[in-house]
Amino acid sequence: MKLLLLGGTEFVGRALTEDALARGWEVTVFHRGTHAPPEGVRALHGDRTAEGGLAALAEGEWDAVVDTWAGAPSVVRDSARLLADRVGHYGYVSSRSVYAFPVPEGAAEAEDAPLVEGSPDDGEVPYAESKRGGELAVLDAFGERALLVRAGLIIGPYENIGRLPWWLNRVARGGPVLAPGPRDLALQFVDVRDLASWTLDALEAGRSGPYDLVSPPGHATMAELLEECVRVSGADAELRWKDPETVLAAGVEPWLELPFWLPPGELVDVMYGADVSRALAAGLRCRPVAETVADTWAWLQAIGGTAPQRPDRPAVGLDPEREAKLL
Repeated sequence: MKLLLLGGTEFVGRALTEDALARGWEVTVFHRGTHAPPEGVRALHGDRTAEGGLAALAEGEWDAVVDTWAGAPSVVRDSARLLADRVGHYGYVSSRSVYAFPVPEGAAEAEDAPLVEGSPDDGEVPYAESKRGGELAVLDAFGERALLVRAGLIIGPYENIGRLPWWLNRVARGGPVLAPGPRDLALQFVDVRDLASWTLDALEAGRSGPYDLVSPPGHATMAELLEECVRVSGADAELRWKDPETVLAAGVEPWLELPFWLPPGELVDVMYGADVSRALAAGLRCRPVAETVADTWAWLQAIGGTAPQRPDRPAVGLDPEREAKLL
């Protein structure tokens, strides 16, 4: 297989690149040159947001392309139109955020639920609309050759959002650790390597259309995640569980200040109750949470303990002084 990665040097893109190389595929990475791609790829440089920035892609043919763009849909539109006659399939890493909230019950498959509005011609718009606009851009150019990977929460090595790295580093500092309840909060996430493997398998098989890609509901609990952080770090840390009402009363912002955590309610059902039957039937396999946590910790240690941070995303984590007051 000849694969073109639009990006391919950070987090999801890097996992895709490394998996494709391990398969023996011929991989071309198109990126701005700010991060070094894995060895063994052919690198093309350009800025997709600049006039003439796609010039390096004016020639060449590939069996498939994977695009992880999360900004202006018009950027995806331009890339998809340019490549439509020279690429077999276009895999777009989208998001479950494209579903209109609240998600109604009764759809034959989760992927049939109503979607937010979007346009392939949009510039910078909110995240959900940008991902939907990106989907429409790919569908306009590739039609039945478009694969839409609607990912849920993505974690694992190379994470540049900071969620699991924050918990690992917090636990590694030791001492009492605020653990937001309930302990049995059922989480849904996907290891970036499992997402990469499934996506490449799907492209190779010629799959198309939308797939929600995240673990089955209850793949892990909040307690299992945090206990694995304690175990792999070897820290002298004590998880002190607090009920959701106590945490909320202290003004803690769910998800942002305490990554992964959401209090009981409708949002939990939306974020952590996705039906992923279609992806499972198409071969999705999710590794145990213990493996994801251990490998992320090993990666963090290898790079000095500080994870990269995407400049377009806010830093996550609870201020130590605020945590101490709650404890």
